[in-house]
Amino acid sequence: MLRTLLKPALVIAWKDLSMEWRTKQTLSAMLIFSGLVIVTFSFAFDPSNQAVQALVPGMIWVMTIFSGVIGLNRSFMAEQQHDNIHGLMAAPVDPASIYLGKCLANFVFVLIVQLISIPLLFILFDFHVVDYMGLGYLLIIISLGTFGFIAVGTLLAALVAHATSSEILLPVLLFPLVMPVVIAGVQATRIVLIGQEGTQDVLSWLQLIAAYDVIFFAAGFLLFDYVLEV
Repeated sequence: MLRTLLKPALVIAWKDLSMEWRTKQTLSAMLIFSGLVIVTFSFAFDPSNQAVQALVPGMIWVMTIFSGVIGLNRSFMAEQQHDNIHGLMAAPVDPASIYLGKCLANFVFVLIVQLISIPLLFILFDFHVVDYMGLGYLLIIISLGTFGFIAVGTLLAALVAHATSSEILLPVLLFPLVMPVVIAGVQATRIVLIGQEGTQDVLSWLQLIAAYDVIFFAAGFLLFDYVLEV
């Protein structure tokens, strides 16, 4: 059962990643947006000011959410252009595999953007992670929070793919739904990077993010078949 779901999902994810590797259109747009956010904030505020460094956790998630929306919008747009979505629907694969494959590809796109933009943000704001444990927590928080965002975003991107104003409709539907995981991600990131609270507070926020991920990934897994029929 797992192999039946996983193998087509990996093929779909590899197809999306290969197409992006050739064109680099989506990643370029996502990276340009993230770079613009960093440069704008670095000129708007004095990076050496300790109070300004309190903005860094929020900026990480602003870049993640808005650059992620760019990737999610294009995720199913490419399938619509040549009516490939109907080919996927007619293929002898479980719709859950399509959802899983799209989730994996979108997750990798956002991770690539984060791997480039977050170190650049830290350099421009002269920001340092205190220790290896803090770095480990930061990686877990960003990975889990991003996965929850992508799990919801992929489902909604498929839902609005047929709409004429899908690029506007997706953020309108997505932002209220991802608010809990964004708030938890910002709070946990703030505690790890600059907060005075202890490890127990980080773990509490991580539990919330993990629960969100499980609930919404399971919902997407089960509902994707119906979403494709809309």
